[in-house]
Amino acid sequence: MQKTSSRLLVLLSLLQTHRDWSGEDLAGRLDVTSRTVRRDIDRLRGLGYPITTVKGPAGGYRLEAGTRMPPLLFDDGQVVALAVALQTAAAGTAVAEDAARALATLRQVMPSHLRHRIDLLRATAVRPPAAGDTPEVDPQVLMELSHVIHARQELRLDHTSGPGPGISAGAPRRVQPHHLVTWRHRWYLVAWDLDREDWRTFRVDRIRPRTPAGPRFTPREVPGGDVSAFVTSRFRGNDGTTTDWPCRGEVVLHLPAADVAPFARDGIVEELGPRRCRLTLGSWSWTGLATTLGYFDTGLEVVGPPQLATAFAELAARYARAAGPGTVPPS
Repeated sequence: MQKTSSRLLVLLSLLQTHRDWSGEDLAGRLDVTSRTVRRDIDRLRGLGYPITTVKGPAGGYRLEAGTRMPPLLFDDGQVVALAVALQTAAAGTAVAEDAARALATLRQVMPSHLRHRIDLLRATAVRPPAAGDTPEVDPQVLMELSHVIHARQELRLDHTSGPGPGISAGAPRRVQPHHLVTWRHRWYLVAWDLDREDWRTFRVDRIRPRTPAGPRFTPREVPGGDVSAFVTSRFRGNDGTTTDWPCRGEVVLHLPAADVAPFARDGIVEELGPRRCRLTLGSWSWTGLATTLGYFDTGLEVVGPPQLATAFAELAARYARAAGPGTVPPS
């Protein structure tokens, strides 16, 4: 039979699986009597764990959310995962400082062998250059938005559409908030705009919620039924029912496929020879696609569609005018 201390840890681990356990099932798992299970439950309650008794034919137990933090139980793998997440996931966000303090607190209570493993881990989250100007989000705003989403309450908010510090004047927007999402290091609120009768995504750093919250509402389903796909499609410029780009073209680049693949984003690269490859790529517009393909700085042949060839011709004329009359292109 297990010692009392180790048995309590096993019992707590079972209760943390978020399900109701009958006393008989717990006794069978721990290889003890139901009376011993009741005594162990009382010991855990004395340590601060909010364990309630479930009514029913066989009775049972459930670990509820508490009003204060009792001792937590993590296995070695969970501790390492928490440390990695705290070092990397919160980097560059509004909670980075809190994450660093949480990691320091966690380290203080680790067993020595785990503390040594964590001290050997030195991970640095490198943010993409484009994210260098990412504004910080007020954690309090995140909490307020999370509350109305969970409560399914309408929200009035002020929102600015530009990068300036001020909030746009006029009547507040009335929305039904549905999801908080992150996209390229920014927070967004996905909501149904009641005045415009359409889905909208609002940058959280530009939101100022108004109080009190409005009436409750029945949630509607985002187009396509998948929030991730919907947000991705919105930033790609289509209607949210598909994750494909609205403009997709195909070219042959005079470069090896191995040189193109690392910079092809979500494009498809097909090797055609030692210094030729076929690239299929999408963008929000034909001009944008032609511009992106020009970044490869090499000769290319447009396979299709005709709209892409037209976009290249329009760009060529625009650049020629920018260069000025009499400019001779390099051979």
